[in-house]
Amino acid sequence: MTVVDPVGAENPDPPTASVPVQRSLGRASALLASGTVVSRVLGFAKTAVLAAAIGQAFSGAADAFALSNQLPNNIYALVAGGLLSAVLVPQIVKAARHSDGGQRYINKVVTLGTAVFAVVTLVAVIGAPILVNVYASSAGAGGRGFSPGAIALATAFAYWCLPQIFFYAVYSLLSEILNARQIFGPFTWAPVINNVVSILGLVVFMLLFGGAGHNSLVANWTPGRIVVLAGTATLGVAAQAAFLLLFWKKAGLTFRLDWKWRGVGLRDTGRAAGWMFALILVTQLAGIVQSRVASLGTDIGASNATLANAWLIFMLPHGIVAVSIATAYFTSMTADADRGDLRAVRNNLSESLRAIGLFIVFSAVALAVVAYPFARFYEATFSGVAAMAHVILAYLPGLILFSMLFVLQRVFFAFHEQRTVFFMQLVQSGVGVVGMLVCAITVPPQHIAVAVAVVTSIAGSAQTVVALVLVHRRIGGIDGRWVARRHIQYLVFSLVAGVVGILVVSGLGGYDAEGFGLSGRVPAIITVVIAGVVMAAVYVVLLTAARIPELSAMTRPVLRRLRRS
Repeated sequence: MTVVDPVGAENPDPPTASVPVQRSLGRASALLASGTVVSRVLGFAKTAVLAAAIGQAFSGAADAFALSNQLPNNIYALVAGGLLSAVLVPQIVKAARHSDGGQRYINKVVTLGTAVFAVVTLVAVIGAPILVNVYASSAGAGGRGFSPGAIALATAFAYWCLPQIFFYAVYSLLSEILNARQIFGPFTWAPVINNVVSILGLVVFMLLFGGAGHNSLVANWTPGRIVVLAGTATLGVAAQAAFLLLFWKKAGLTFRLDWKWRGVGLRDTGRAAGWMFALILVTQLAGIVQSRVASLGTDIGASNATLANAWLIFMLPHGIVAVSIATAYFTSMTADADRGDLRAVRNNLSESLRAIGLFIVFSAVALAVVAYPFARFYEATFSGVAAMAHVILAYLPGLILFSMLFVLQRVFFAFHEQRTVFFMQLVQSGVGVVGMLVCAITVPPQHIAVAVAVVTSIAGSAQTVVALVLVHRRIGGIDGRWVARRHIQYLVFSLVAGVVGILVVSGLGGYDAEGFGLSGRVPAIITVVIAGVVMAAVYVVLLTAARIPELSAMTRPVLRRLRRS
């Protein structure tokens, strides 16, 4: 039975947390965002170096590596993706009330998690050929899909990439334990280590084997190339996981292997995990369809590699802003939900949605403006730039609702209602699978990546609409009037800034194949930076003139720290 807070479903004024809580969440969000910014910048550098090393659009080798390097994430997500943050954080918060502060629970979970994922990793490596053939469409009579050589290369990559499953699991497990202990920084800074190691590996690769001109063709690949490229990618993930071990004692924890799993609530974890597994299974089945449809464009146009890097650009503001803010609020919402304080949950939800929207709405518009010069960072030819830019533009309409969804899901996770999130996911996966299959039949292979991105945006937006309705019913409102009002203001100000940005990019030749903005990687980045700074300045001026309180709430912790420095 759902209990609704009898005190007003819609507050007449935007809710505000108590000052100490707001300051704490502001500091945590700023810390998370700072690490994420550095990580994302290095992530772009890594993918740009990767594109320079093996190509991107029209590169069979790049598509083979993109598919194989994504397999560890897919398998990890299938087994535990979302489970650790959605299930373990609430359980660790509960276990902290025990006399030992949750130490026994954590020992048991870490022991169980590492053992399970060691077995999963071994099985995945053995089954690498099967996994590659599941996710890739093999070229048939029509010539669309991975050639036999590309399948063989992807399989060789997979043998070296799949051990990442174990290291991703260790990283996620330790991260969520630290987050539950209010130690937020390490898990956002650990990927920095991963990116540094990967970039160094790519530099070594290019020194040994040259750039995309030598490595974009599948036939040119040798065992040495495969080991250096895929091996250093896995080494980076291992370093990322090892970094978190340095902060274990800071959390007040020690570790001992504990194979006795009874008596500390693992049954509750397993019950919640069942729904999470079903949710991820549905997501991954839809992902397999998407991967197979996307692979139809390999060697012909934009395909797996282009979609992966366009998604990285799409995820830039989401990863920096939405994930950082939502992670900081999630622990607080979980504690409020455990107390049955629906008003506090509602207040935290409203604050997080308005704070995230402040950045995400602007980011969606700004990224659309600079899509072409951003794509030039990855592609050397105008045809490649256009192919990637169109994929980016197809993704962006779904960004605002995508970031909203990330927060809305965590409301149900805070109440341990993973079943609801599963049924919400059915909407997205159902719409996505139907759309992808239609694209496979009707869309020419050179446009398949754009079609996949469009379907992804539509499916995600449909799920968010359903989530908004369900969350409203669950907690008696979401302060929809204030959330909608703020987002409309953000959108109007962003569009004004976007018009100015278009003028700047046009003036720098960012839309012209012969212009300065597309003449090279450095000019492209200069164009993106100048346009971005100008748009951000216009946006901030408009927000300040309108006295939007969310702006000062999010910038206050940063300004306070600068004054102290």
